[in-house]
Amino acid sequence: MARPVIGVIGNARLLDNRFPAQIVGENNMRALATVAGVLPLMFAAAPAITDLGDLLDTVDGVLLTGGRANVHPTRFGAEPCAAHEPYDEARDAVALPLIEACVARGVPLFGICRGFQEMNVAFGGSLHPEIRELPGRLNHRMPRLENGEIHPDLELIFADRHAVRLTPGGTFARLIGRETIRVNSLHGQGILEPGARVVIEGVAEDETVEAIRIRDAAGFALGVQWHAEHDPATNPINRALFEAFGAAAAAHRGACAAGRR
Repeated sequence: MARPVIGVIGNARLLDNRFPAQIVGENNMRALATVAGVLPLMFAAAPAITDLGDLLDTVDGVLLTGGRANVHPTRFGAEPCAAHEPYDEARDAVALPLIEACVARGVPLFGICRGFQEMNVAFGGSLHPEIRELPGRLNHRMPRLENGEIHPDLELIFADRHAVRLTPGGTFARLIGRETIRVNSLHGQGILEPGARVVIEGVAEDETVEAIRIRDAAGFALGVQWHAEHDPATNPINRALFEAFGAAAAAHRGACAAGRR
């Protein structure tokens, strides 16, 4: 049987300040192809281009990747602020209904960083634009040089920076095989109030939410705040998540095929 197909959401970019484009980080594609054992297929995060019904009839799972843009605050009842730009409202318009549709139809769904935040917003939750501004919180943003520029060393940027406590006996603890893990941290925005169906299964040492699942989802529906796509070939924690996602996609593909007989 052919490999399962995973739809990977794109991010809007303007190339050379003039050419609209949709892009996906290659680490996401490599993680899916080499660890999850699936065929990654990017789709546009633009409602005029991507029909959600046709998409879900085509793919066996959806990966919601991280991205530079934040979820627009009006999606969770807050006011926009220039300091928290850029936003990608076209992606919001695709991702939020897509999340609900995946959960309802049992299409495996894995959210990373912005994708994790989108999952929370899709079910009525809210976000804080700068988690580090809350009392007692760590700075979860990527390391920078003294002059404010992003640190040039990718290994340092994606290094594990803090611990995460997983819910004993929860979905993540069972998949990973432990209840305490260490993860990287490259985000400013984070969950403030969890959505109605969002179950928190992992929190950082400063109580920032790091791992969620969607309650009563018809299929695999997990999200992580850290960038699990960075090193799943060598990191057993992230490998376990991508392997589980790939297995869920294969099972979904098999079930759909059986239903067409």
